[in-house]
Amino acid sequence: MSTVFPGESTEYRAARERLLEQEVELRRVMEAVAAARRDLPRGGVIPEDYVFGEADTDGVPVDVRLSELFAHGRDSLVIYNFMFPRSYRGERPGPSSGRTALLPLEEGPCPSCVALLDQLDGAAEHVSERLNFVVVAKTSSPRLHTFAEERGWRHLRLLSSAGNTYNRDYLGETADGSQVPMLNVFERDGHTIRHFWGAELTYAPADPGQDHRSVGTLEPLWNMFDFTREGRPADWDEQLQYE
Repeated sequence: MSTVFPGESTEYRAARERLLEQEVELRRVMEAVAAARRDLPRGGVIPEDYVFGEADTDGVPVDVRLSELFAHGRDSLVIYNFMFPRSYRGERPGPSSGRTALLPLEEGPCPSCVALLDQLDGAAEHVSERLNFVVVAKTSSPRLHTFAEERGWRHLRLLSSAGNTYNRDYLGETADGSQVPMLNVFERDGHTIRHFWGAELTYAPADPGQDHRSVGTLEPLWNMFDFTREGRPADWDEQLQYE
């Protein structure tokens, strides 16, 4: 099939055809990586059945174990570590209104994590038909519940990991207690729960001029920038609100 857009030059078409070959190869590589991931040997058994804090429909804190996060017939569990507290001050401001705005900056939510979760809130309703997806943070359940309401999240399941060692055990926290935006996947193997995969690119050396892009395939925002001539902005970061 020959594709031509209005007004394009022969030079453009030739260059675009060469780029298309690269895009097809990239798709093949992505499929090969996904297949290799699926073929991983069985991972390690979880060291304990972690107890997380969750706010019920009335905002009252309740306990839930990791094993209880697996719905019937869904044997994969994806857990994202939300940097809340963000563990740093930096130049990006916290929320401009609401109860979360009253927190010290370093105890509030990370803007980059929030931007990703804004996008995943819409996806959560769809992925829950096939797998289990939760977000954990070291802050308290009431703070999580409050911020979710302030942000307008409707589909994310938010859990507090403040009372367990999950973050530290699964590389979502450094030795000094700083939070890390880690993604981990677990699988139910009969009555046993094992770790399946973790976003280890978070800790791998990045190429010059890049961040770690550990969950890059999940991020519509940054991937959309890649479709433009300007590409990913080097001097811009996500914010909790924009003027």
